[in-house]
Amino acid sequence: MQFCFDNLKWTRQPKSYIIENGKIKVETKPFTDLWQRTYYLFQNDNAPVLQMQTDERFFSFTVKTHFESKRRFDQCGVVIYLDSENWLKASVEVENAKFQRLGSVVTNCGYSDWATTDIPADVKDVWYRLSRRNSDYLIESSFDGVNFKQMRICHLVKGKEKITFGIYACSPEDSSFLAEFSNFDFGECKWKEHK
Repeated sequence: MQFCFDNLKWTRQPKSYIIENGKIKVETKPFTDLWQRTYYLFQNDNAPVLQMQTDERFFSFTVKTHFESKRRFDQCGVVIYLDSENWLKASVEVENAKFQRLGSVVTNCGYSDWATTDIPADVKDVWYRLSRRNSDYLIESSFDGVNFKQMRICHLVKGKEKITFGIYACSPEDSSFLAEFSNFDFGECKWKEHK
């Protein structure tokens, strides 16, 4: 297994992007997001998503994000985007000058959830590790790239065969910011079998 930049494809393109020296820089467009129905009855399916395809049933994907987000809900992170009604994402979302929300969203059959924890507003670097065991997934995060903590374990109804996974960045309100992705790793599953 290897993370290959040549295998990446945009589901939707951002305002601009650069891929060079093992890094991907993405500039977001305003009013872009991924969310389906729950609570707000709001639906938005226009966030830029850059992914590769795999039929590997057991793997871990790790990436570092650096972000200079500006406005409420600005976000960037990891994603498995299967179609408009089936996907998961993990990111930091701007909330206010005091704190941000480190969280994840799982969308199955057209309904999204949102699980979060508050982190300081001055955090600008987060590593994510996405692990797959068949159609079950583990999302972890780290502030140093070494010590990872579990964010959630989840199931994707349509996530049992070939999937697409990668990165995303978006600005749900009238904003645009620069997100940088680096330290890509795609390899052996670090999420061990429960015994």
